[in-house]
Amino acid sequence: MSGRQNNKLPNNLPQLQNLIKRDPQSYVEEFLQQYRHYQSNVQIFKLQPDKPNKELAELVMFLAQVGHCYLQHLSTFPQELSELLLSHHTVLEPDLRMTFCKALILLRNKDLIDPSGLLELFFELLRCHDKLLRKTLYTHIVTDIKNINAKHKNNKVNTTLQNFMYTMLRDSNPIAAKISLDVMVELYKRNIWNDAKTVNVITTACFSKVTKILVAGLKFFLGKDEDEKNESDSESETEGPSVRDLKVRFSTGKKTTKNKKKLEKAMKVLKKHKKKRKAEVFNFSAIHLIHDPQDFSEKLLKQLEDSKERFEVKIMMMDLISRLVGIHELFLFNFYPFVQRFLQPHQREVTKILLCAAQASHQLVPPEIIEPVIMTIANNFVTDRNSGEVMTVGINAIKEVAARCPLAITEDLLQDLAQYKTHKDKNVMMSARGLIQLFRSLNPQMLHKKDRGRPTEASAEAKIKDYGELEAKDYIPGAEVLEVEEENKEGEEDEDGWESASISDDDEDGEWVDVHHSSDEDTGEVAEKLQSMPVEERKAKAAAVSSSRLLTQDDFKKIRLAQMAKEVNAAPGKGQKRKTVDSDDEGDSRGELLTLRNIEKLHKKPKADKETRLATAMAGRTDRKEFVKKRTKLNPHASTSNKEKRRTKNFMMMRHSQNVRTKGKRSFREKQIALRDALLKKKKQYK
Repeated sequence: MSGRQNNKLPNNLPQLQNLIKRDPQSYVEEFLQQYRHYQSNVQIFKLQPDKPNKELAELVMFLAQVGHCYLQHLSTFPQELSELLLSHHTVLEPDLRMTFCKALILLRNKDLIDPSGLLELFFELLRCHDKLLRKTLYTHIVTDIKNINAKHKNNKVNTTLQNFMYTMLRDSNPIAAKISLDVMVELYKRNIWNDAKTVNVITTACFSKVTKILVAGLKFFLGKDEDEKNESDSESETEGPSVRDLKVRFSTGKKTTKNKKKLEKAMKVLKKHKKKRKAEVFNFSAIHLIHDPQDFSEKLLKQLEDSKERFEVKIMMMDLISRLVGIHELFLFNFYPFVQRFLQPHQREVTKILLCAAQASHQLVPPEIIEPVIMTIANNFVTDRNSGEVMTVGINAIKEVAARCPLAITEDLLQDLAQYKTHKDKNVMMSARGLIQLFRSLNPQMLHKKDRGRPTEASAEAKIKDYGELEAKDYIPGAEVLEVEEENKEGEEDEDGWESASISDDDEDGEWVDVHHSSDEDTGEVAEKLQSMPVEERKAKAAAVSSSRLLTQDDFKKIRLAQMAKEVNAAPGKGQKRKTVDSDDEGDSRGELLTLRNIEKLHKKPKADKETRLATAMAGRTDRKEFVKKRTKLNPHASTSNKEKRRTKNFMMMRHSQNVRTKGKRSFREKQIALRDALLKKKKQYK
């Protein structure tokens, strides 16, 4: 027992802390002794706040750990600590400042301090030049606000903090302003502060003089929602075999080269299929929540025109403006001439600028505003002096603009572009055919007669609306199909339904009973019946069905199939083009936003240039070094021999030497001897 260390409670704070947590009432005296010690240390600290004080740091952490045990004695402790930090945070020693912050975080986790005041203090501390501290505070702020709103939205605290952050975004310290913005963006992404107020506070960041804050604000509005993207990935993976399934399938057999190649091919097909099926999901809710998108876009355009930022930042601003204009259908006529200046094939990132031009076009923009943009693209890109890729990009861009604003393209220009359908470059040819296909559904009358294709029911009904015209329908188009099918079903149920049920009850022979299912043939028959009906009668039936019943998902699927059938069924009086419609073929569904793939879509892979081919060839020769003859010197720094120097010497310097002059005058016998000696020498080398 004599060798054991004595119990030194006043000096052993961790042991005292452990004992206090077990039995607070028994150690009040020891606690008060440490508390008085802390108060005296604080007085010393105030005299020299820039000096390190290890003892004070230990006492502060001790008091924070046992704060919940002595609430009366430590009622003013959190406030004192906050005041110390607020008044001395710029001169405090980094480790001591971090200890004070950790103590406050600990007190906050025990709910011994008000969140509003503490978070405002932490936002003030973001001005400190201490990266580790800023990272710690950022993590705590996000986590604390998440916990505050875990059970239900705490609007009182949220409003106070949002107002405070609005002032922080305008702070003179760019680091503090940037972290405040990061906090708001992170909370929005986590669906904690996903209201309009947060979004409209973040819009102020798009007008910041600091480039980092400006770019962060632009990225927020242009960025993707990761959660939705992950969900779409998981949904697409569930359809068909997964990568794991393929690997298991091919790992069970022999490990042959043939099987390996089969697996690689199957993986490529799967990847291609996923790329087709997976729709890119963007997070546009932020753009939809902006209070005054017209004013916001006008200010952004003014800033863009006067901006001296890097070109990449300007592209981001153009992209955001074009999205705002396209989604909210705004009038921003000065934007189109601004974009028009950059529409040159040699312009850097020209495909992104073409994308902006296409996104910013919509049906409410007057055609005379967008027509110059289309003409500029046609004149600068779609000419034979340009390469096939440039022409393809130009036609794709015109197609996307015309799809959103069909009145902007003239009949002459459309017919000129349609003539590229026989171009020698496959990419140009396919792009021109895509444009023709678009106008076959929009307005076939604008095309040459030979380009209109066989008239279908859909093309007969197609009509481009005049500028500002709206077509409001009081029925669901195609709903007339349902009434006919419902009558058929009711008839079948009356005739066969109860009888078949009674037969199955009476007979116990175990025979199968045929159950009738609606098939594509039935759908085709219904379509043929409807085709013979006049248009007015169809509309009346569709209106009656729409108003008389609630439609299910299956009903809408039938309507969609009927509408798709119109696109392939020949118009009355014409021959049938195709009999059935595949329900999986969804067609070209246009979302509210474009991707670069729509502009850069090439049907044929471009030829690799010489450098790329050489690089590919050299990459395949990495494992061939062992077959090359190694010429190694004993001393790598030694010079070459006279014999090697003669071999590499310039001929003009050697032409007058004896060996060269007599070489051509040798007899046949001398040549034989020289050849024999050379062969013998070579044979010795390879032994």
